[in-house]
Amino acid sequence: MAIKIFKNFFKGIFSKLFKSKKDIKLGFYGPPNSGKTSLANRICKDFTGENMGSVSKVPHETRNVQFKEKVEIEYKGKKITFKMIDTPGIATKIDYEEFLKYKVKKKEAKIRAKEATQGIVESIKWLDDMDLVVIVLDSTENPYNQVNITIIGNLVARKIPVLIVANKIDLKKSSIKQIEAAFPEYEIVGISAKHGKNIEEFYESIFKLAKNI
Repeated sequence: MAIKIFKNFFKGIFSKLFKSKKDIKLGFYGPPNSGKTSLANRICKDFTGENMGSVSKVPHETRNVQFKEKVEIEYKGKKITFKMIDTPGIATKIDYEEFLKYKVKKKEAKIRAKEATQGIVESIKWLDDMDLVVIVLDSTENPYNQVNITIIGNLVARKIPVLIVANKIDLKKSSIKQIEAAFPEYEIVGISAKHGKNIEEFYESIFKLAKNI
């Protein structure tokens, strides 16, 4: 009986010692239509065979925080398990008339605008729970017009590691340099989430940041 108790005791100790680290909460933030969900889908497709969310040319297609549990990413023989969190596009103001340009009916446009606004509030609340954040920017647009700088400030204050992704490098108007100039203190990785261009460099950067969490 005593031997069995000791076996169970030591089994408990070793299970705690070798228990795998908690899943890293990886959040995707950025302005509407920058490619957050496209990048999240690319990662999920690569490692789970499934998409994470729907993508559309209509802004604020993602209006609620979306989750994907237990996404195990492998890079150069190493594996890290993430809980991926895709957030609605951050904007300072959402006008329902913006949706009318995409032939969305007025009633539906007002509902979408309300949902998108609530989604942004929810996204900002989630900052407290993030272990690592990827900010996705459209490299064809002015970076100063795309993201609320205060969010980066909040991440810095919380000491949350940040990786900035310059997306859509497959397009002619793409300029990684303008994003590098706007955020010189951060690592910038240029990718095309749509076509998977430079995705290996993205994974390498994520692993670098995640290993210190």
